[in-house]
Amino acid sequence: MIRHSWACALFLAFLAVSVRADDWPQFRGPTGQGHSAERDVPLEWSETRNVMWKTPVPGAGWSSPVVSGGRVWLTTATGARDVSLRALAFDVESGRALVDVEVSRLRGTAIINPKNSHASPTPVVDGDRVFVHFGANGTAALTPTGDVVWKARFPYESQHGNGGSPIVHGDLLIFSADGSDDAFVVAVDKRTGKVRWKTGRRQPFDQAYSTPLAIRVGDREQIVSAGAHRAAAYDPQSGKELWRVGYRDGFSNVPRPVYGHGLVYITTGFQEPSLLAVHADGSGDVTNTHVAWTLQRSAPLTPSPVLVGDELYVVNDVGIATCLNAKTGDLYWRQRLNGNFSASPIYAAGRIYFLSEEGVATVIEPGKTFTRLAVNELDGATLASMAVSNGSIFIRSDRNLYRIVS
Repeated sequence: MIRHSWACALFLAFLAVSVRADDWPQFRGPTGQGHSAERDVPLEWSETRNVMWKTPVPGAGWSSPVVSGGRVWLTTATGARDVSLRALAFDVESGRALVDVEVSRLRGTAIINPKNSHASPTPVVDGDRVFVHFGANGTAALTPTGDVVWKARFPYESQHGNGGSPIVHGDLLIFSADGSDDAFVVAVDKRTGKVRWKTGRRQPFDQAYSTPLAIRVGDREQIVSAGAHRAAAYDPQSGKELWRVGYRDGFSNVPRPVYGHGLVYITTGFQEPSLLAVHADGSGDVTNTHVAWTLQRSAPLTPSPVLVGDELYVVNDVGIATCLNAKTGDLYWRQRLNGNFSASPIYAAGRIYFLSEEGVATVIEPGKTFTRLAVNELDGATLASMAVSNGSIFIRSDRNLYRIVS
């Protein structure tokens, strides 16, 4: 009997490990490309349906939720002229506030875009460290209980505030800093915050707000970063530029690149947005040699693309969703969704979720024809992207954080 009980306990422990929920540790999830491997994810919800908990979020911010170690992390900014830049953590099971700590302080009036906030970059969790980033206003490493391990600051002038999120690659924390006076990509030691490398962009400088993406092409690792007027890939250990692609009129880039089929999908930003599919195996300036195809109609300024199989899905800021052949750029369908869009779409449980600024989530079935599965609405504005973990969807509105369950 004792042996049988021990065997049952061992089996249950194994089962618990094997079905352990995936964390969502960074902007756009485990891979940085908006994908979740979880299958039991809610399809439908409202303010009165499938909400496990809803908890107020103090201050203002559009950083997206990340989930790790039983905690949901956000950043926020409180105050008007004397702004406190803060890290927040909530308990996954109850929504109870666990951490509320000031990381930095912004004194005086700072001008930002009306759609932006002083707390827009998304945290990244790596083991026992939480990295928070406020653009030119500072970067910090925290313990899970909110103690500050180190702080660093890399000043530059940004007309519209902060935007792009940091990423962890090996023992490095990497982020882009694109301002009107200076532009660079920087890697710091994630244990100390000390600079390991800092690579300047080529002039002319201009604003950009994109998050880098780490990829592997053959035996070569790359950090792809979209900036004003050009995107480039860098060696993650040295910061050496590997290749670059130019787009003369593109700046204020926000979407994070995605990668598949040997192609990096990059959006060019203002004035007229387009999307480039670029072969990632080049060297030097590949503008005239490695662009496989270009989308010039209904490309997004803010939401990132999502790649599912052989199809690439994008939604632009005014709600036009497009499905393309990811290899050739051929159009399968184009469909208007209600509302305006800033959040990046996600793929989970075999479905694609689009979240509008008005709190409406449209869920579709991937495929070469448009099939709408559900439309779900919450109160408030929703510019932050969704997170998926623990069989749940986490959504940040302008006032609250939600855990949605089946």
